[in-house]
Amino acid sequence: MPVTSFPPEIAGRRHNAAALRLVRNLLEKHGLAPKVLVTDKLRSYGAARRELGLSARHEQGLRRNNRAENSHQVIRRRECKTQLFKSPMSAQRSLCVHAAVHNLFHLERHLISGATLRLFRATAAQQWQTATAAT
Repeated sequence: MPVTSFPPEIAGRRHNAAALRLVRNLLEKHGLAPKVLVTDKLRSYGAARRELGLSARHEQGLRRNNRAENSHQVIRRRECKTQLFKSPMSAQRSLCVHAAVHNLFHLERHLISGATLRLFRATAAQQWQTATAAT
C-alpha cells in the first residue's frame, strides 16, 4: 500500500499551525513570556515565535530539550498501565493502592545485604498479611 503524504505547502502550514497553537497554549498556561525558548530543530517553532513577536532567545539543537522530554517518562509509564482499565476512576483506585503497597515490596537491592533483604521481606509480608486480614 503506497504511503501518501501532503504536498509541501500544506504540510508546512499544518506544522506552523500546530507549533503556533502549542506556543500560544504554553504562553497562556505560564502567563509570561519566556527568556529562552528551547525546542528541537523543527523550523515551525521559529516561525511561531516570529509570528507571536516573542523576543526570547531561541535555542535549537540536538539534545537541547532532553530535560523536558525525559521529564515525561514517568507519566508515559503510568499511562501505559492505565490502558488496561475500563475507566480512569478504576485505574486511579488501583494505582493509589499500588503506590501505597509498592514501597513495602520495592527495595533497592544493590544498597542492602542479603540478610537485611530477607528481614525486610519478612516484615513486609507480615504487614501485608495483617493489612489484608483486617479488610
